Amino acid sequence: MTTHARLLDRRRFDLVTGRGSADGALWALAGYRNADGGFGWALEPDLRSPESQPGGALHAFEVLEEAGPRTSELAGPLCDWLASVTLPDGGLPFALPVTEPAGSAPWWVGADPGESSLHITAAVAAVAHQVARHDPVVAGHPWLATATEFCLRRIGERQRPESTLELRYALSFLDAVHDTHPEAKAELHRMAAFVPADGTLAVEGGVEGEALHALDFSPLPDRPLRELITPEAVRADLERVLGQRRPDGGWVVDFATQTDAGALEWRGYATVAAVKLLLDHED
Repeated sequence: MTTHARLLDRRRFDLVTGRGSADGALWALAGYRNADGGFGWALEPDLRSPESQPGGALHAFEVLEEAGPRTSELAGPLCDWLASVTLPDGGLPFALPVTEPAGSAPWWVGADPGESSLHITAAVAAVAHQVARHDPVVAGHPWLATATEFCLRRIGERQRPESTLELRYALSFLDAVHDTHPEAKAELHRMAAFVPADGTLAVEGGVEGEALHALDFSPLPDRPLRELITPEAVRADLERVLGQRRPDGGWVVDFATQTDAGALEWRGYATVAAVKLLLDHED
């Protein structure tokens, strides 16, 4: 972490391992905030443009969740910003126009800002619901209700997920709202049936060997989604995660990054994610 990670992920690492404070992580997060309340500035490492983006909101909510039960004055304005860019059908565009495309991935630069994306809306709303468990400002914000309605409606319209990544975030969303929205239970069971018994699905259009695994779909133990993933797949995936630790102590992502800076930033992010996962599964 010292040699590869950005300050934000060093602060997050200290927080999740019990060595640091929520304030430290939140102060580092604030450096990516824009005056409109959203987040940009490569908070999403493959989207390096400065303007606020839904992808930035996703990563901001991740830090706000880790900081819990500490609440933050960053949360309310972030929800206000999300409401301001929500499309008429209630969804978020995958990305807004990218003002400085250098170093950003083509899927961000080429996104249609006028089309709602279940993928990004479910991803952002899922983590927002996790934050809402300790932050009443997020729980009661109209944007979250609008996004939740959109996701439930759009998932219900899907005969099958359009991609492996959409499946991942639809499941995360349904798991997050399972306790508050009764209609989510049946959809969670229906969507979970698309995850193979071994928990592994290839990512369409990814690099060779890129796939999502059991713990990508179900990272949290003791949640309803975990009951729908085979114990054998979970045990095997824990071994996979342990086996991917590099000699320097960190982890890497298995997808193509766009810049040298992004590759380093993803290393810190991936290491925090792996350590969180392993700590959550300690016996």
